[in-house]
Amino acid sequence: MAAKTKKTHGVASKNQIFRALGLKAKMKGANCGGEWFAGSKDYLETVNPTNGEVLARIEQASAADYEKVMKQARKAFAAWRAVPAPKRGEVVRQVGHALREKKAMLGALVSLEMGKIYTEGLGEVQEMIDICDFAVGLSRNLSGPTLQSERPKHRMMEQWHPLGVVGIISAFNFPVAVWAWNTALAWVCGDATLWKPSSKAPLCAIACQNIVSEVFRANGLPEGLSCVTIGRGSTIGERLINDHDIPLVSATGSTRMGKRIGAVVGARLGRSILELGGNNAIIISDKADLTGALASAFFGAVGTAGQRCTSTRRLIIQEKVYDTFLKKLIGNYKRVKIGDPLDPATLMGPLIDEGAVADYEKAIAAAKEQGGKVLYGGKVMKPFGVPTFVQPTIIEIENKAQIVQNETFAPVLYVMKYRKFEQALKLHNDVPQGLSSAVYTDSVGEAEAFMSYLGSDCGIANVNIGTSGAEIGGAFGGEKETGGGRESGSDAWKMYMRRQTNTINWGGEVHLAQGVEFKA
Repeated sequence: MAAKTKKTHGVASKNQIFRALGLKAKMKGANCGGEWFAGSKDYLETVNPTNGEVLARIEQASAADYEKVMKQARKAFAAWRAVPAPKRGEVVRQVGHALREKKAMLGALVSLEMGKIYTEGLGEVQEMIDICDFAVGLSRNLSGPTLQSERPKHRMMEQWHPLGVVGIISAFNFPVAVWAWNTALAWVCGDATLWKPSSKAPLCAIACQNIVSEVFRANGLPEGLSCVTIGRGSTIGERLINDHDIPLVSATGSTRMGKRIGAVVGARLGRSILELGGNNAIIISDKADLTGALASAFFGAVGTAGQRCTSTRRLIIQEKVYDTFLKKLIGNYKRVKIGDPLDPATLMGPLIDEGAVADYEKAIAAAKEQGGKVLYGGKVMKPFGVPTFVQPTIIEIENKAQIVQNETFAPVLYVMKYRKFEQALKLHNDVPQGLSSAVYTDSVGEAEAFMSYLGSDCGIANVNIGTSGAEIGGAFGGEKETGGGRESGSDAWKMYMRRQTNTINWGGEVHLAQGVEFKA
């Protein structure tokens, strides 16, 4: 075992985190709201990426465990859909309150198991709290319009009904927030949920399930409204995406994974919400406030060690300010403290595992082969004896290089220059992905062009803020190889319900639509 880090810096120790969240060194990986269970005899070790320490061993769910969980989820859905939506919202309000009480420890667990710095761990839990607040209000506004019928003395309207058991597949980089985005909406919409968390961050899922289960039990609700199955993709994931009793699968991960899930779910005519790869760029105009642009680019590229789907991957900089801006950015990079994510002084923690480090090294080597020049970084570090830490890296390279066309899930930032704004827009859109985007400019014309049909082709387009970090009030998702899904705010709730068009004849006389006459 690698050398351990020192005791956490005034935040919490591992033992304190475990006690507060009901975690143990050995646990089972399936739950419907009561006792945890599993019968696979197949154990998963979850590892602290900071120091290589095994945090816990979890017996993974078997195929039989999955069927047991789904049976309970179907039963719970049948009861939950009959509960008035505002009453469902009240339960979600209590979940949000419970998360507030556990925010410090759950945020610390995110840092411990995933590696993002503590302030980001707290921010992720705050996202969970925020979406619960959003869902509470939504529970009184699951509305459909009254429509104008062409037939006399008829009323036409739309209703939205609960959908069923919603399957959620989450990624390691946001091990709690993305689940909450889905579950909070699904619950107020009258659905039960089945969560398959990332095998790289299962403790976060167990902690969340423990918090939620306590709230549900206190309200006398049936087991099965919130279910977790920690297990192999070949055992649990395949069953989930092939299950006809799961009408909606929401999945976050790579484009390759999303193509597989979309094909399988689509083949059975199910729905999918796919949140996949991003290749996000900021255009920095010579008409921009460079101070603001610097702050956004810095956080976007270095925050979470570049392991956000919204991380800034490319900077497209106007040639007049190119050298000045990069000099300031490199200055910031030189001051990045890399180390224990629970140390308040740390600005960048580890990558999730050694496989991610290998991908980082491959990307840098490929960039060099494809004409790139490393302006800063490029090295693997071992502050605690394990090779999971890397330097944030800046590479000057052309947008058409193959490595730039692919998402590198690491703190590697590709920079390039442009002369005219139209050229910047073309460079920006000339990648397969389309999640988040930004422009820094004080020109109204450039800002409007960026947000117009001629501008960014991404699902998120920002002006004078960066690509990374989204409020829960807006629908989150992207276009092209990002998958087209939408989660969180706005009207994303409609994906978790089934739409029904109703027509009521209150006049008695039958009128056929479009004036059709049909009499014997």
